[in-house]
Amino acid sequence: MSAKRLIAAAFAVAFLQIGFLGWMIAGRAAILRDGREIVLKVEPVDPRDLLRGDYVRLTYEISRIPAKLVTNAPADGITRDQQTIVVRLTKGDDGTWHPQMAWLGSPPQAAGPDAVDIAGTIKAGSSLGDSDATLWPDYGIERFYLPEGEGKAIEKDIRTRPFQVKIAVSKSGQAQIKALMDGAATLFDEPLY
Repeated sequence: MSAKRLIAAAFAVAFLQIGFLGWMIAGRAAILRDGREIVLKVEPVDPRDLLRGDYVRLTYEISRIPAKLVTNAPADGITRDQQTIVVRLTKGDDGTWHPQMAWLGSPPQAAGPDAVDIAGTIKAGSSLGDSDATLWPDYGIERFYLPEGEGKAIEKDIRTRPFQVKIAVSKSGQAQIKALMDGAATLFDEPLY
């Protein structure tokens, strides 16, 4: 292979890699910029990522969906692996959003102006036939990365004070964390890029 072809191939590969990374970043930024903002109460767990640093692991009221909220349970009553679940949220009197109903797959109609649909995935084998069953969706908003050294202090405080996150939700239901809040005060904003 000639040197010109090698250089052209290297540029093509580099261009594809940069384009893919740009596409991922632009998609995330579009949700943060244009998505509908909602606020969720958090219930954290504190791990650490060796590559990215301190973070808090977050769970929410929407992290535990009672099976009775699912309106279209399959006939066998068993979930499939990586099955999409869409949870319709409405704003409560306290300013945070709460689950009202859920669907496996797409909802039959779009959410109205007073509701937001958030999409997640669930693992296989959950039983929807049991009235006490609970589904544990993963929405991709279960980690929030913090500046170095901030994780321990946040972990300690988050168990005693009312921490919340501001979430941006796209029209398709994808969610991104915009900010970590201590009550009404914003502690950390997530940059667009």
